[in-house]
Amino acid sequence: MTDGGTDTGCLACDLSAGRAPLPGGTVLRTGGWVVEHCVGPFGAGTLVVKPVRHVVHVAGLTAGESGALGPLLQRVSAAVTEVMSPEQVYVCLWSHAGGVPGHIHFVVQPVGAADMTRFDAFGPALQVAMGRAGCFPDAVEVERVCDRMREALGPTGPTGPADPTR
Repeated sequence: MTDGGTDTGCLACDLSAGRAPLPGGTVLRTGGWVVEHCVGPFGAGTLVVKPVRHVVHVAGLTAGESGALGPLLQRVSAAVTEVMSPEQVYVCLWSHAGGVPGHIHFVVQPVGAADMTRFDAFGPALQVAMGRAGCFPDAVEVERVCDRMREALGPTGPTGPADPTR
């Protein structure tokens, strides 16, 4: 799969394009990046930062996209910290779907003692345990959290204006 454009059948592209249901809607959209609530089992408040266009390799990012990435990850991590008050915020790259490289996305996950105790794990093992448990956050809770994340991120900032349409 080549980098660029959007790819019908790619969950990340389908979520951003409105072809798949996205609880909480778009939290933030910048020139080249979009922030959404994670649709996986990593708990309420877990956000995904992904390029707007279909990119399957970090090496495929443009200079502009890669230049915006660090500040955006810091900004989103600060919003997750403000809204969720976790002990730690994990930021990690995910890019495989069924063992095949897929649309890259950075998972920004709030983690607290309750998560680590419940799953008797931390770090990557915690994410594996959460994935195996398959406990997805309630859509109403996701909506509330996303509203709070939008407030924390503000309408403008170093990465550009938010998407007013959600």
